[in-house]
Amino acid sequence: MAVPAFRIRPEEANDPPAIDAVLRGAFPSQWEARLVESLRANNELSVSLVAFCRDHLTGHIAFSPLTLDGEPTSGVGLAPLAVQPSWQGRGIGAALITVGLEACLEQGFDFAIVLGEPGYYRRFGFEPATRWGLDSVYQAGDAFMAKSLRPGGLEGLGGLVRYASAFESL
Repeated sequence: MAVPAFRIRPEEANDPPAIDAVLRGAFPSQWEARLVESLRANNELSVSLVAFCRDHLTGHIAFSPLTLDGEPTSGVGLAPLAVQPSWQGRGIGAALITVGLEACLEQGFDFAIVLGEPGYYRRFGFEPATRWGLDSVYQAGDAFMAKSLRPGGLEGLGGLVRYASAFESL
C-alpha cells in the first residue's frame, strides 16, 4: 500500500479543535488534550507542529520549556506526540519528531527531553538522561531520555529537570 503524502507546518490559530480531536483519539485519557490546552493558555508551547494528509490534520507534536533545578534552561520537553490511530504506522510521528527537533534547534534550544519508549526514541538520537546526570520527578528510568540538539548541548548539565508548569497543574 502506498503511503499518502503529508506535510508538516507550525500550528495555526484555527488548528486547536482538530489538534484536540487527534489527541483525544490517540490517547485513552483526556489528559494529553487538557495538557496541550493548558500549555497553549499559559503560552508554554515553544514549538507546536501539525501534520496534514489530504488536507486532514492527522498528527501533532508539542515542545515546551524546561527548568533545571528550578532555573530556566535552554532545553525543551517533547510531549505529547500524537497521530490519529487510522494514520499511525505511516511515518507521520517520525516526521513530526524530526521536523520538530530541527525547529527547536532553529529557535536556539540546546537539548530536548522526552519521557517515552526507549526503543522508539533511540531512533532519533535520544539516550537515557542519566548519562548527563539528569533526573526527573517521574522515576522513569531509561524512559527518561535526552538528546543534544547542537554539539555540547548537554555538557555540564545535571540536576532535576521539570517540564512546564502545565504538566504539574493537571
